[in-house]
Amino acid sequence: MPVTIKDVARESGVNISTVSRALNNGYGVNAQTRELVVSVARRLNYRPNSVARGLVTGRSHSVGLIVSDIRNPFFADVARGAADAARSENCDLVLCNSDLDAARQMGYMQSLLEKRVDGILMNSVSALRPEEQKQLAECGVPIVLLNRSESSRAFSTVAADNEGGGALAAQHLLDLGHRNIAHITGPSQHGNLSDRTRGFVQTLMKAPVPVVPQVLHGAFDFEGARTLTHQLLDRHPKTTAIFAANDVMAFGVVRAALDRGLKIPGDLSLIGFDNIEFSSIIQPPLTTIHQPKYEMGHAAVEILLRIAGDKNKRAPESRILGVELMERDSCRRIL
Repeated sequence: MPVTIKDVARESGVNISTVSRALNNGYGVNAQTRELVVSVARRLNYRPNSVARGLVTGRSHSVGLIVSDIRNPFFADVARGAADAARSENCDLVLCNSDLDAARQMGYMQSLLEKRVDGILMNSVSALRPEEQKQLAECGVPIVLLNRSESSRAFSTVAADNEGGGALAAQHLLDLGHRNIAHITGPSQHGNLSDRTRGFVQTLMKAPVPVVPQVLHGAFDFEGARTLTHQLLDRHPKTTAIFAANDVMAFGVVRAALDRGLKIPGDLSLIGFDNIEFSSIIQPPLTTIHQPKYEMGHAAVEILLRIAGDKNKRAPESRILGVELMERDSCRRIL
């Protein structure tokens, strides 16, 4: 049987409340007694029952993070930032992977709530339906949405400037002289991806000589991008540049180009979004839009714990973090 606080009290010859105060550096315990209790607890290999403590304090000192696709290296940096921020506040991070499945996402929400987490960070699979927003708003713990700009004021949000990033990609291709431009992305109603598309298309359309890009929607992963690229080049073989909605999709474009014997950037210029570590390693190194992934995860937990610990129920907070163009070797100038 696990050693309990009662066992420590009995071995130490003091009452349970004294053991609790001694182990938590509480008041009213002299140094000699504290040293004795700590020594006994160590000898018995006592571990505090965090579940029982949570029932008393109303806090589990744990937060949940639901990501949409753990295979995407983007989430490694986000999770690291979230974990570091949680650790600094003596909290644990519970990681869940929805695997791009909206039903699984909401199932994890329920599971985390049953575990009495202090709050939940979520990178939603798709735009939240009104009934889902209502369910989350009434769940009783703070929710922070990552890479979302939901209209509901019930949630805090942390996102990169996705629309600005799309605009940077478009302007870079225009500056290089491209006019036969395409964009491959995920579902048409997908928060952050839709923002990137909007910034990209609007910038091209506002050019001195407006450019109407080809925009293809599909699965926003490696194989989805590979398929979309083949479809694009079959229909529009004169395409000279592609903006992929994220770096993993950009890698799918590279694979499709290899399938067809095309060279990047000789035959096809390519821009990604995220600036994951692999983007600087592939050949040629990928031009991409950098978003501060670690900082997003860190900021989300900071907001979450601040709201969770606020007895006055502070209003939700939204943060937009800046992005920048990382110019590498996957784009060429059109003469």
